[in-house]
Amino acid sequence: MRAPRALIPLLSVCGAAAVVTAAGVGADIDGLPGGGPAHADGAVRKPPPKAAITAVDWNVCGAPEAGCPLGSRPAELVKRVAAQLHVTEVGGRKVHANAAFLQEICSGQVQALKKASWFASWSWQFAPYPDGPSCVGGQGRLGVALGARVALNGVQQTRLPSPSGGRRIALCGEAGAWRTRLCVTQFSSPAEDPQGEWRRKQARAFASLAGAGTRVVAGGDLAEPPENAALDPLYRAYAECDQSGSSRTGAKTLQNWQGTAVEKDDYLFMTKSATVSCTVPAGADKSSDHRPVSAMIRFR
Repeated sequence: MRAPRALIPLLSVCGAAAVVTAAGVGADIDGLPGGGPAHADGAVRKPPPKAAITAVDWNVCGAPEAGCPLGSRPAELVKRVAAQLHVTEVGGRKVHANAAFLQEICSGQVQALKKASWFASWSWQFAPYPDGPSCVGGQGRLGVALGARVALNGVQQTRLPSPSGGRRIALCGEAGAWRTRLCVTQFSSPAEDPQGEWRRKQARAFASLAGAGTRVVAGGDLAEPPENAALDPLYRAYAECDQSGSSRTGAKTLQNWQGTAVEKDDYLFMTKSATVSCTVPAGADKSSDHRPVSAMIRFR
């Protein structure tokens, strides 16, 4: 999937938080006063219920290559992913995630998460990379996954515009209990797309797939820093959990071989009417070459 990476040293992990409000807490919602037109028959549209989503977006580095510390030890990687979802930190608080947006994870690892007792009430969906490699130890194919502690319906797998030999896919589903559309993807790497032309096309397609509904949460490894114009379609349509006001910012998530964060590549976008608190660990993650992004998202 990418050029080989050296193992990341075992460093301690500590928290660093950033908080952003996508829009005012009192922002109008369709059906509330000022939020949109009533139905033609005079009936008032019922607003969706409040929803609180604690999401983790993470490229877990499950690929069968040297740069993924646990790529050859899938059982350990599953335990690490489960631990991150069970207790994550947002804004200095330890919380339980109820939604997961995962990249570079193997189908067998998703099956193992399904069987874990803590995830008994979760729904899981997986989509393999169309040209992706097989994982080690009979763990199936490499791809992306969505997990939620509510039912996921209307699940769709959509191929994104991609260079030959490195095709990418987006996975979306409807979390009916939250009235929210969830989507996850991973864009082409710089090795596959040196000029970024495919990532620009992928961003346009992904923004469109997420839809213009009342509520959206879309995550992924987008392989570009926030200021890059390739991500304009997503920033126009949504708010990103770690930006500051209208400024495209955020803590760095991609690590080099020394465990130093060098660039923000990982994102959680959501409908601008949401309020959100977002955290990226300040220290290196020893199990992946990416640090997780955790967010508390509130739809009112």
